[in-house]
Amino acid sequence: MTNKELNFPNEYSVLVTGGAGFIGSNLCEFLVQNGNNVICFDNFATGKIENISHLLKIENFKLLEGDIRNLEDCIKACTNVDYVLHQAALGSVPRSIKDPITTNEVNISGFLNMLVAARDSKVKRFVYAASSSTYGDSKGLPKIEDVIGKPLSPYAITKYVNELYAEIFSKTFGMETIGLRYFNVFGRKQDPNGAYAAVIPKFVMQLMKHESPNINGDGSYSRDFTYIANVVQANIKALSTYKKEALNTVYNIAFGERTSLNDLITALKDYLSGYDPKIKDIKTTYGPLREGDVPHSLASIQKAKDLLNYQPTHNLKEGLKEAVSWYWDNLE
Repeated sequence: MTNKELNFPNEYSVLVTGGAGFIGSNLCEFLVQNGNNVICFDNFATGKIENISHLLKIENFKLLEGDIRNLEDCIKACTNVDYVLHQAALGSVPRSIKDPITTNEVNISGFLNMLVAARDSKVKRFVYAASSSTYGDSKGLPKIEDVIGKPLSPYAITKYVNELYAEIFSKTFGMETIGLRYFNVFGRKQDPNGAYAAVIPKFVMQLMKHESPNINGDGSYSRDFTYIANVVQANIKALSTYKKEALNTVYNIAFGERTSLNDLITALKDYLSGYDPKIKDIKTTYGPLREGDVPHSLASIQKAKDLLNYQPTHNLKEGLKEAVSWYWDNLE
């Protein structure tokens, strides 16, 4: 979907927190191409300068290094900004279990700082990254926005608290907020390295190195994998909607299909073997389940379709084809 089709006016300035991260940098790139003035706000805890280096010389792009845990930094970032796309967070269920204090400081205190700064700067709308982890132990499929369970990790708690704070700021201060519950986003610029890497880039890197990808469990767990182009579309449509009934609520952002980890590995080997035939024969290994993992995840995206006119353009296979091509050219 092109910039013109998404119809977001280019006269607006947009702050992207976590703008050097995976999702944030893709949003920055899209908005810069659309002609918007873009402020990328990042402390580079998980973001990478390489993700935005090609934007640094562009006139309508500005990098502001700072930390959302510092209110003064947030106030500076929000000054003279029309819209906020809040992507800054510490992701990963395992990381939150290992270090719940830092996860809480960034994801809750940092989120609150950004809400306060956006409110005081009279930002037009605050769109933020929510998470499918909010569904917790809810067993029903597909996941519907107003039916959630108990959180299964500190990370899930923080993302649910974000939704509660956004709702209170909407009701109390009249702010326009929209939360986007992402479901297993993947695609270009997603980091394959580190202990908390997402499964798709991690598996790709292992396969490219002729290493056996390791699955936690027996591979039957399933996810609604969501290509980055769909997530960019959802954010821009959340910025541009004029429907009052679309505001001050949360949406599932996914494709609406689930794939087991075993089937994911098979698809990755199929696509990667087009570059290196030896990858086809690499065996998968299996390990213990991870604490806090949800067995199955599948989103209903009907609400986003109805109220945001969200129309995902890439299913898993289409997304993997584009992603694998990018990984092959950019991973060493």
